[in-house]
Amino acid sequence: MHHMLERRLLDRVRDVARLRHLSLRTEQAYCNWIKRFILFHQKRHPRDMSAEEITQFLTHLAVDGRVAASTQNQALNALVFLYRQVLKVELPQIQDVVRARQRRRLPVVLTREETESVIARLRSTNRLIASLLYGSGLRLMEAIRLRVKDVDFGRGEIIVREGKGEKDRITMLPQSIRAALEAHLVGVKRLHNQDLKTDGGEVYLPYALERKYQNAARDFGWQYIFPDTKLSRDPRTGKRRRHHVLGQNVQRAVKKAVVEAGINKSATCHTFRHSFATHLLEAGYDIRTVQELLGHKDVRTTMIYTHVLNRGGRGVRSPLDV
Repeated sequence: MHHMLERRLLDRVRDVARLRHLSLRTEQAYCNWIKRFILFHQKRHPRDMSAEEITQFLTHLAVDGRVAASTQNQALNALVFLYRQVLKVELPQIQDVVRARQRRRLPVVLTREETESVIARLRSTNRLIASLLYGSGLRLMEAIRLRVKDVDFGRGEIIVREGKGEKDRITMLPQSIRAALEAHLVGVKRLHNQDLKTDGGEVYLPYALERKYQNAARDFGWQYIFPDTKLSRDPRTGKRRRHHVLGQNVQRAVKKAVVEAGINKSATCHTFRHSFATHLLEAGYDIRTVQELLGHKDVRTTMIYTHVLNRGGRGVRSPLDV
């Protein structure tokens, strides 16, 4: 398949991805998988291939690439997207794929003391973000993508919009960081006012909101709570805007804090969310409540936290001890 053809195909993938409101990250991941699929089959056009070639590629990933099950699933999702949405070809059932092994690892969880010790070693913005991951159970990207209007100080709530699976949910705003967050927002407002004066002040809006609400992009409510220190160019439209902070900077800071706190667990940003869930269950909240706060579609996903509760035998007391 010619290089030019590949470029044209990927452009179509990108157009459809935008039409379907996939995030930029998903779009990039899908394009990469489609490229790898085409290269694996000596640059043949996907139109001349079908389920059999997809099966070969996915099996190759599992057997030779030894990828994780979730990685293999992502590759499959990308190819289903290519055939169904872009090429408009219905795929026959994909049979006999050698499935990558699904390992159910128990999540790493920090104790309360360890959590506090890590957060205490973080500074300013990173400290606030980590406090939200642990205090509200947010995923890293959910915290970083929060906009000013998503925090309701009056009701003590945070609205997580477009979380995983495009679902909205409500979780709590921890009382202990209210003052720090309000002070932080004063600085964000000052930065935004400066941006407005220098003809900037625009923020990325999802979907067609830009066309619908002409001034929303400059409205303070739509600004990111954790704005980047410098302006950046939007890869899709080329506009100069103030985006949110980068996730990897927070991840680096957290890694460093974990080492400094002398904790020998492989704790990451996501560990705060695991700890949030586990500590709520330890405090006696029921599993359905925790499921809603985390935004899990299926309670079985939430059940994994009952395995890591600090009490032996899944929190059951021995009759000998009663």
